[in-house]
This record gives sequence, structure tokens and C-alpha cells, in this order.
Amino acid sequence: MVLFFENRCHNRVVASFAQLHDLTGKVAVVTGGSRGIGRAIAQGLAEAGADVVVASRKLEACQAAAGEIQASTGTSPAAIACHVGRWEDCGRLIEQAIARMGRLDVLVNNAGMSPLYSSIHEITEELFDKTIGVNLKGPFRLGALAAAYMAGHDGGSIINIGTSGSTMSSVGELPYGCAKAGLNLMTVGLANAYGPKVRVNAVLPGPFLTEISKGWATEGDLPYLPLRRMGHPREVAPIVVHLASPASSFTTGAIIRVDGGVTRHV
Repeated sequence: MVLFFENRCHNRVVASFAQLHDLTGKVAVVTGGSRGIGRAIAQGLAEAGADVVVASRKLEACQAAAGEIQASTGTSPAAIACHVGRWEDCGRLIEQAIARMGRLDVLVNNAGMSPLYSSIHEITEELFDKTIGVNLKGPFRLGALAAAYMAGHDGGSIINIGTSGSTMSSVGELPYGCAKAGLNLMTVGLANAYGPKVRVNAVLPGPFLTEISKGWATEGDLPYLPLRRMGHPREVAPIVVHLASPASSFTTGAIIRVDGGVTRHV
């Protein structure tokens, strides 16, 4: 911070802030990175200079996203298929990312799912286990492996993408909300366990316009939101870039809501 106060030239102050957000030479793994919020995050990290590993279940989708990122940023992204609900896939993702990229500095646990159900008492064990597996078990395994590697090397940053629904009860998304509430607790626990070299934070998006929200989303005025609209995936990326970079060097164990104010009363 002294650097900012001592620089009297406005241009030099701006340059200093920009340098703090520079991720050149860093490697970032983004799960669920081929579409929606994850795709926007991968793009934002690459635009900040990071070489991004795009991970999701379908390799073809990962390769397509990686190709687009390379063409638009000139970075060297990679594509790795991974089902985060599978314990062994998580281990393989971390191993392959390090082997192919040479290092690991940033992990964004973005992959998630919220399957529909008709009523709470009709939720099947399969649906419940799948929801917990993708939204909590996978991020736990990935976070633990990534944090252990980072702690033993040059440090790093882990960003868990949760949901504003983890702070309030929703009848239609109860298993999902429970899993993401666990992700919040996991964020704080990993921050405690692997600091000071590893920082772990969470971002909680609210209602966003993505492929998943097509069935209920609206572009119109939303009176229940202070910002009166749904968010766009690109509006999550900057806070993730900030948390991944040295600009947030004193931020860990934080749960940050990016939800248009939907949880302002919580």
C-alpha cells in the first residue's frame, strides 16, 4: 500500500494497481470452465495473463473453450476432462494440470449442479449423492490436493464458487443449498489449514443469465433486486481475478456475495 501513497503521478498509481492484478506466468485450473460463469472466469484469468486449464466433463467442450481463449488472449490454455464428483478424477486433474503446465497457482472450484425434483420427500438417494458429490465432495478433494501442492511450492489462491442460496433456505434447491453451505465452511477451514502460503476464498453469485437459468431467467426489470436485473457471467470474473492475484494478498477465508443485492437482508 505504501507504493500507492508515495506515487504522486496518477498514471503510475494506475500502473501499480494493474501490476498487482497481473497473472502472467501463473497457471489456473477452472472447473466447469467450458461454459457460463466458469467460461467467463477462465477468459478473465487468461486476459490477466494466466495460462488456464479448462476442465469439465466433456473434453470437446473444454478444447473448444481453450481454443477460443488462446485465440483471443495469446496465452497457452489446456483442456482436461474431469468429472469432479468422482474422487479419482479430481486427483487425476491436479496431477495432469501440474504435469502439463509445470505448476499450479490458482484453483477455481466452479463446477456445480442443481438437479430439479418434484418435492423434497421424493428426492432420491442418487440425486442427493450426485448433488453433494459435484458441489462439495469434488471441491473438497480438489481444494485439498491443490492446497497441499501450493503450500509445498510457491503458494497460491483457491476460489470456491458457491451461491447466494447457501445463505438462505430454498425449497426448490435444498440439497444444492446444503452442499454450497458446506462449501462456505470448507473455504474457511482450508484457509486455516493451509495459510499463510495458500489463500482460500469463496464467491457467491446470485441470479445470473446462463444456460442453466434459461428456463426461469428474465432480462426484464426485477423489483426484488436492488440492481433490478440479473447478472451476466462476465460480472463475476473480475472479483475472481482479484482474489487470484497479489492485489488480494490480505484476503483469505472471505465469503463474498456477488448477487445484485438479493441477500441484502441476510
